[in-house]
Amino acid sequence: MKKFVIRFLIVIVITVVLAVLGVTLFLDRAIKAGVETMGPKVAGVDVKLRSVSVSPLSGSGGLKGLVVGNPPGFKTPWAINVGSATLALEPRSLLSDKIIVKSISVEAPQITFETDLRANNLNKILANVKEAASGNGQPTGKPEESARAKEAKAAKKLQLDDFIIKNGRIHVSVTALGGQSATLALPEIHLQDLGKGPDGITAAELTKRILEEIERKAAQASADTVSDMGKGALYMAKDLAKGGTNMPEKVTKSLGDLFKKK
Repeated sequence: MKKFVIRFLIVIVITVVLAVLGVTLFLDRAIKAGVETMGPKVAGVDVKLRSVSVSPLSGSGGLKGLVVGNPPGFKTPWAINVGSATLALEPRSLLSDKIIVKSISVEAPQITFETDLRANNLNKILANVKEAASGNGQPTGKPEESARAKEAKAAKKLQLDDFIIKNGRIHVSVTALGGQSATLALPEIHLQDLGKGPDGITAAELTKRILEEIERKAAQASADTVSDMGKGALYMAKDLAKGGTNMPEKVTKSLGDLFKKK
C-alpha cells in the first residue's frame, strides 16, 4: 500500500510538471506568434521576435531579439532592434478579457532614425499604427488598411502599468545628404497607467502611445545633429550655388519642415 501511494504521488508530481511545461511552451509560442502576426498588421512592416519566455505561475519573463523593420523606400535594414526586455504579467489575467501587464523594461534598444529631410521612418510606421488604432476602417480608402484596423480593434484588451526604455541608442541616417550618419543617446522613456480602467487598451493603441514617445524623443535628440549635417552640406554646396543651383535653399527649407512640429 505504501509503495502504491508513493508511486501515485510520483505520477501526480510528474503530471503537474508536464502540465506546467506544456502551458509554458504554449504560452511562449502563443506570444511569439501573436507578436509576429499582429505586429506587421498594426505597424505595416516586418516584425520578428527570436524568443519569449513567460512563467504562467509567477507571470515574470522576458523576450529576446525583437526587430521592427522599415517601411518600403527606406534604406536602413530596421527601425527598432531590441536585444532583450523583461516583463511581468498578472497570471490570472491571461484567462480574462483584459491582460494586465505590470511592467515592461527595455534595456539598450537600438533605434534607427532615417530621414530624407522631409519625413522619417519612425513617423511612417507611426502613421500605420495610428491607422490600425483608429479602427474606423476608412482613413485612406485602402481595403488592406481597413481590414488591419478592424482586426486590431477586435483584439484582446491590455493594461500596462509601467513601461520604461533605458540606455537606448539612436542611429541617425540622412539619405538626402549622401547617407551621412551619427549615433546618439536615446533619452529615457517612461510611461505609466496605460489602459487602466474596465475598457483597457488595444495592442494597436498601446503600440501607438509607445511609438509616439519613441519617435518624439528620437526626433528631438536628432534635430541638432541633422541640422549640423545640413549646415555642412550648405558649405559644401557653395560652389554649386555660384553655378545657379538652389541646393542651399532646398536644404534649409527641408530642415525647417522636418523639425518645425517636433
